[in-house]
Amino acid sequence: MADSLKHKTVKGAFWSFAERFTAQGIHFLVMIIIARILSPKEFGLIGMLAIFMAVAQSLIDSGFSQALIRKLDRTEEDKNTVFYFNIVVSFILYLLFYSISPLVANFYNEPQLTAVMKVVCLVVVIDSFAVVQRALYTIKIDFKTQTKTTLIAAIASGAVGIYFAYTGYGVWALVYQQLVSSCVTVIFLWVYSGWYPKLMYSWHSFKGLFGFGSKLMISGLLDTLYRNVYQLIIGKAFSAESLGYYTNSHKFSDFPSSNLTTVLQRVTYPVLCTMQNEDERLAQTYRKFLRLSAFVIFPLMCGLSALAHPLIDTVLGEKWHYAAVLLVPLCFQMMWYPIHSINLNLLQVKGRSDLFLRLEIIKKVIGVSILFVSLPFGLLAMCYAGILSSLMSLAINTYYTGKLINAGLLVQMKDILTSLLLSLMMFVIVFGISSILKENVVKLLVGIPTGIIFFVSMALIFRMKELYYIKELIRN
Repeated sequence: MADSLKHKTVKGAFWSFAERFTAQGIHFLVMIIIARILSPKEFGLIGMLAIFMAVAQSLIDSGFSQALIRKLDRTEEDKNTVFYFNIVVSFILYLLFYSISPLVANFYNEPQLTAVMKVVCLVVVIDSFAVVQRALYTIKIDFKTQTKTTLIAAIASGAVGIYFAYTGYGVWALVYQQLVSSCVTVIFLWVYSGWYPKLMYSWHSFKGLFGFGSKLMISGLLDTLYRNVYQLIIGKAFSAESLGYYTNSHKFSDFPSSNLTTVLQRVTYPVLCTMQNEDERLAQTYRKFLRLSAFVIFPLMCGLSALAHPLIDTVLGEKWHYAAVLLVPLCFQMMWYPIHSINLNLLQVKGRSDLFLRLEIIKKVIGVSILFVSLPFGLLAMCYAGILSSLMSLAINTYYTGKLINAGLLVQMKDILTSLLLSLMMFVIVFGISSILKENVVKLLVGIPTGIIFFVSMALIFRMKELYYIKELIRN
């Protein structure tokens, strides 16, 4: 049993990693190509609508996916109930967004947002048709199929986006790219999936799933609003161009952190769910995942921050230079994201969505307060203030982890301290070398291998357990 679970975990991790860093890598590459064609303002216009799209996604799912994954005795009624509920909610949300699109355009003082919002929000409806299929793949720890699907979608939508950008469609290139990506993804998830909806619905099933999922829905909604409130505030307080800088710098910081975190979450959640009643085993496995995530993500984010200026100037061009200024603090903010997520995963595994919600409310109140205090000092100050908010959230997130499995803040910091210190030392070295050199390409060619060699060498010298974990994954 343990070996089978171990094999599924390793296999799931591999394919989840492949999916995130092939499909998302293509999306990222496409973004770079389109960014060299379009202006920051056009990316800012899409960024202004990000909060609506993200909120819709939270409401559509309503925590039902996590509830479905966690429920060990799930039935066909459960699956069909979630499917039809999601579709109904998505249509209601689309009609709402369609009707308020002129108000949104007036709020930002950008008239063209009316038409853009009416079209791009169709993604909300399209995505709702594949929520159950995704959950079922996650239950089976089957990310190979999702890898195929998202890779096809990334290539198709990327080609469409680049074509329309080159032919002068401006912001509509980004709109068409999102629509094609969603359509292709849903079509292939249905083609590959062995599950199709039936004409059945159960209020009993709804109540059971909603009892757990509703708290996750509210928690997810709060987190979504908080993570996207920056776009809302920047778009209103500053300009579409400023929001464009922030949007793409955030994508650079989000790419390694968020994607690696997603891989860990998708694989660890169903695995940890099988141990939900074995506290000692759960704590050991949880801390192992925590150490491994910090070992990989901390040096990546510190290295990205150290080389932010030469990277942005080389990849996007000098017109995006201010995005590099914002990227430096954003990397230090996002490096803690996987630690937050794994802590919150544990609360879901233990079925404590009530605690999950309580923590989210406390964190968001603190975070929004910090945001508005830093707002008068400008966009860069807001990004640096986000680091403080992230660290405070870490202390809050680990409180109940300590109560449930005796792995609170001090235990976790002890587990990840070596990775943190080595990553910060690496940042100082790489940033120092980058400051001495003149050419951006040379800075990257020298800085990247220097950072890797330093971190890996130190890990070997200190005989870090994380190296053994990685060797074990590779061997399996």
